[in-house]
Amino acid sequence: MCGIFGYTGQRKKAAEIVFDGLKQLEYRGYDSWGVGVCVGDNFVIDKHAGKIGNAVVNLPDRSFSFGHTRWATHGGVTDKNAHPHLDCTKTIAIVHNGIIENFQEIRKKLSPKHTIISETDTEIMAHLIEEYRKKYDTVEAIRLAFLECQGLSAFLIADAKSKMLIAVKTGSPLVVGVGQGENLVGSDAHCLLSLTRNVVFLENNQLAVLTQDNVDFLDVKGGHEIKPNIHTLDWKPENTKKGKYKHFLIKEVSEQPRVLENIALHYAEEVRKLSKLITEAFGTFMLGCGSASYAALSGVYLFSKIAKKHVNFGIGSEFSYLEDYLTSKSLVIPISQSGETIDVVEPVSKAKKKGVKIAALVNVMGSTLYRQADFRLMLGAGQEKAVIGTKSFTAMFAVLLFSAYAIVNKEKVAKNLLLAASKNVSKILDKKTVSKIKKLAKILKEKEHAYVIGRGLSYAAALEGTLKLKETSYLHAEGFAGGELKHGVIALIEKGTPCFVIAPNDETYDEIISNAQEVKARGGLIVGVGPRENDVFDIFLKTEDIKEATLIPQVVYFQLLGYFLALEKGFKDPDKPRNLAKSVTVK
Repeated sequence: MCGIFGYTGQRKKAAEIVFDGLKQLEYRGYDSWGVGVCVGDNFVIDKHAGKIGNAVVNLPDRSFSFGHTRWATHGGVTDKNAHPHLDCTKTIAIVHNGIIENFQEIRKKLSPKHTIISETDTEIMAHLIEEYRKKYDTVEAIRLAFLECQGLSAFLIADAKSKMLIAVKTGSPLVVGVGQGENLVGSDAHCLLSLTRNVVFLENNQLAVLTQDNVDFLDVKGGHEIKPNIHTLDWKPENTKKGKYKHFLIKEVSEQPRVLENIALHYAEEVRKLSKLITEAFGTFMLGCGSASYAALSGVYLFSKIAKKHVNFGIGSEFSYLEDYLTSKSLVIPISQSGETIDVVEPVSKAKKKGVKIAALVNVMGSTLYRQADFRLMLGAGQEKAVIGTKSFTAMFAVLLFSAYAIVNKEKVAKNLLLAASKNVSKILDKKTVSKIKKLAKILKEKEHAYVIGRGLSYAAALEGTLKLKETSYLHAEGFAGGELKHGVIALIEKGTPCFVIAPNDETYDEIISNAQEVKARGGLIVGVGPRENDVFDIFLKTEDIKEATLIPQVVYFQLLGYFLALEKGFKDPDKPRNLAKSVTVK
């Protein structure tokens, strides 16, 4: 959940290169940041708490630099806890993404002569390397220290004397960029593209030694050299400017009609392949985290209703406890925007060892899940700069809907539904509807709690809509299946409590309206979301009736409401909500 970047080469403004690279990685964490350069045999480091996007770096011009943007796990958000961290000799510097689970035991084993400055687990690794360097060369010391660490981590270590950058990982991602007279490393491939197209995706328990002119790769456990698999990327850099928009979040919400149209017009062949895998599998399991988990849940309803197919759903972090029933005939479908979500990557890795076929739905080419998969389907949502997932969720749902219809050879029906959803979202984005959402945001500003209910497929919409309200505006909101109201939830309702009722024109309509009546009878403020107005609604947000695809405009209302509620509350940067990161790579 932290961003790592390192450079060694001929360019003298290496600190600026690293600084710019870290800005591209800020989605991975933005509590604090730090950049270091090598001056002679010493490091000069500039590090601070706060967002790197608002900062400037002031370091000498040198050709060797490294840096980090942090999402705090161990130790508070302070200057001293920001990375890089140094050993006592000041010749080893380290940046880290992940968690050293046994850092306290390692700390107890260290000599009491070590001066430990921060509260982090990362600094302990620097001092452990220092201990090993008393007997071994730098690379071997790092290899041995890494083997002693438990947990999932990616490290970048800089050696001031040899001018080497050493990258090593298990779990958390690292990508090495191979250039001409320069080499670099980063937490994803996108941050390297301005300097090189030739990359090596480090696999677990691999170590890379970077100098200006060379990169060597080692197997960590065996200590022997390995031949790298160099990929030449033909990716086109995306337009990641805000343009006319104030924030990336609203820009990305507004891009959803294009995403839907693209999937409708160009994905038939790919979804046929996915649907064939599902049809042939003896047990299909979809898993994800956060928004992706709700997309996966929606898939259960879609495949049941449309294709009469039993598909299972699991939360990524819980799936490891349920995988005993997997066999070589099973199909696991991990769904992840980043393709690096550790709570999905880890159970997928375990499933793959059992011979399970993996079909990944991801938005980032070359990501860990992309590389693990036997079949991969790119979501095509385009890069999301805002931490809040919007168009990626819509793409996930659209692909699953398309796949369900493909199983019953009705791709044309899916295509038309997605094109209709695209038009409906465009309509919701017009000034008149946005003005209505802004007025609702003013009402919600005064509320402490809100609840969202739905049934069937709309239950998944309720959960995703609730998440948008929580993570964007910090409103305490909870989503429930409508039928669960009488089983305890209704005790939370009091006069004026907002309750969003997702009411599509389907088999759930009458029952969800009855649930709305139950809430209103207890003084709740009812906000209806769907194609049909009803007397029970105090406020009505209209969608078109587009069968299962109605979920898409339903969720878009919550995306917009979360955004405008954040602005109404005075939040300056809804692109980067507190405590969150775009790519969750720690457990």
